[in-house]
Amino acid sequence: MLKELEELNIGKIDTNVSLKKCTTYRVGGIAKYIAYPKNVNALVKLIKYLKNKNVKYKILGNGSNLLFSDKEYDGVLIKLTEFDELEFIGKTKLRVGAGYNLIKLSLVTAKKGLTGLEFASGIPGTVGGSVFMNAGAYKSDMGYVVESVKVLTPEEKIISLENKEMDFHYRTSFLKKHPGYICLEVIIKLRKGKKEAIEALIKDRRERRLSSQPLEYPSAGSVFRNPEDNFAGKLIEDSGLKGQKHGGAMISSKHANFIVNYKNAKADDIKYLIELAHDKVKENYDIDLKIEQEFVNWE
Repeated sequence: MLKELEELNIGKIDTNVSLKKCTTYRVGGIAKYIAYPKNVNALVKLIKYLKNKNVKYKILGNGSNLLFSDKEYDGVLIKLTEFDELEFIGKTKLRVGAGYNLIKLSLVTAKKGLTGLEFASGIPGTVGGSVFMNAGAYKSDMGYVVESVKVLTPEEKIISLENKEMDFHYRTSFLKKHPGYICLEVIIKLRKGKKEAIEALIKDRRERRLSSQPLEYPSAGSVFRNPEDNFAGKLIEDSGLKGQKHGGAMISSKHANFIVNYKNAKADDIKYLIELAHDKVKENYDIDLKIEQEFVNWE
């Protein structure tokens, strides 16, 4: 298949890549192929080929919300790294590719005195991934700033979805509910603000994250959504699981809604602790915590 993929001339193809390099948990097996389409036409050509060959595939951003198993992923992972264009439109709008780094975007817009993306300054994902899951923090999320999204449909058509059509809700969107659609680029609308105030807010939040979150270890951020009028971390801590270890993984002793890879963890170690925390909270409080992360290649 490698020869056929190369003959498509779609861009770079890597083979036998450790998923430890592609996910923020730094765990996972080997990805047989990772493709980096050079443009939309290359992406369409690749997806048509994979569908015709009945080869499984997945779009992969920064891997900041995924838990791959330790098995080989024998399909094709597609990274939209080349979709990284950024264009400012007028005074407050911008067009940005799905592969652009979200933290970088928040800092670039802050330097231009544009407010609205401060919440994203600590979210280690791509623009496409953040739109897909409606990433957010500090009572804001992508749904507040996205004006429209250009997508590739399951029929390989390129269409634009307006904000209302994107159906943004807490940690979900139209794209998450319809995974056959692929985010290509986004129009974001911000507001004029004072550069110094924006940068001060970003700095303050960075310091708060450093003091309250275990950023010194690989993780995928919050494991569970906060239930209404409660906090997942507190429920896990009150269940006596803060600091609990399994293999090389640990429920963080700094913030119990983080599971960290503190010592060469296996994917199985992390999955075990996720399930343990979920089941203990269900047993103790009859609360069914919703897992933020997606399990990939466990079937």
